[in-house]
Amino acid sequence: MAQPKGDKLITAIDIGSWKVSALIAGVSPTGELTILGTGQRESRGVRRGFIADMERTELAVRETVEQAERVAGTNIEDVWVSFSGGSLVSDIVTVERDLDCSRVEQADIDELLAVGRDSIDPDGRVVLHAQPTCFTINGTEGVKRPLGMHADRLGVDIHVVLADGAPLANMDQCVRNAYLNVNGIVAAPVATALACLTEEERDLGVALIELGAGVTNVSVYAGGMLVGMHSIAMGAADITDDIASAFGIRRSQAERVKCFYGSAMQSRRDFREMIEIVPNVTEGERSDGGRITRASLVSVICERLNQIMVQANEALGKMGFSTPVGRQVVLTGGGAEMKGIADYAQGALGRTVRVGRPRGIAALPEAHSGPAFSTLAGLALYGHTNPLDLRSLPASDQSVHRIAPLAWWQRMVRAVKTNY
Repeated sequence: MAQPKGDKLITAIDIGSWKVSALIAGVSPTGELTILGTGQRESRGVRRGFIADMERTELAVRETVEQAERVAGTNIEDVWVSFSGGSLVSDIVTVERDLDCSRVEQADIDELLAVGRDSIDPDGRVVLHAQPTCFTINGTEGVKRPLGMHADRLGVDIHVVLADGAPLANMDQCVRNAYLNVNGIVAAPVATALACLTEEERDLGVALIELGAGVTNVSVYAGGMLVGMHSIAMGAADITDDIASAFGIRRSQAERVKCFYGSAMQSRRDFREMIEIVPNVTEGERSDGGRITRASLVSVICERLNQIMVQANEALGKMGFSTPVGRQVVLTGGGAEMKGIADYAQGALGRTVRVGRPRGIAALPEAHSGPAFSTLAGLALYGHTNPLDLRSLPASDQSVHRIAPLAWWQRMVRAVKTNY
């Protein structure tokens, strides 16, 4: 897995509540993204997507990157980092300017984008992303490349992601303390979508539910853009805690029992199948072990899953994800590796559900090809494409018409009309 000469390196670090994982990829002259090395360590200082212990998180990041460097046979300095905390907010800002039926030049586009950047109101938050998604010509939507077209009015939809400043600063500081330069912090739903969703799904309308360890992120895409997101302060680690509490065992054993015997769907055979457990006893006490039915284990799992899916369904309703566009759901994240989870989610949400796995990267190790590593793979893809961000543009004094952001359901309807 040594680095071929001439390759550009891209390093991604996913700092989650359960694990810290790193990926080093090389970009060949032909533009192909190939995995050179990976690393993973237990996350020791992250709670619900936020840094709770700077020193332990810094150590986990350092060990993870060192492991990936040893496998890749190279040293890295610049990294892309994910952020999955619950303070993320998504919005769409639309701006227009008059052109008097002239031909659209690159200068017109640059001025429009600069004005759009100046029109963003963070309202006390930090702008994490400010990316143009599509243009409008005389009110006609869905224009990808307006250059050279004639227009009376030229407009653009800007996808904006905002976050609280303090959690981002803590994340940035932890990575820099590990002697790494941060190219950028990327919202987890944005990165995950690059790895799991097809362009057609994003155009037609799709919901992405990332079932992480401490946080479940629900995001909605329509018309090719992210139109809403919501975070639920529950995840797969809560299922592990429920199992440990219900059967009086350690978290480590509960995680093992969940992975080996857990399921989101119950069968008749589960009432006859027995699972050996070792109760958590205090020092000096004696335990001969115990046995539980698989049905009781599945019952505990489904109880927590039901709470998560109820809140996810409510979030989708508030974001306007309903018929006819609200039919497809992609489930990913570490919790999506549980047996029967797609069937369970389909019944709970009343929508078609598939499990999303990372795609678009060559030589991805089998151990990192599951849903738990979708964000990590998406980060590498994000670093590879490095999409235009309006925060890097200079300020503009040009006049502009700012259109108030549309309601979620209005944008959904607009996307449906555009595609049907």
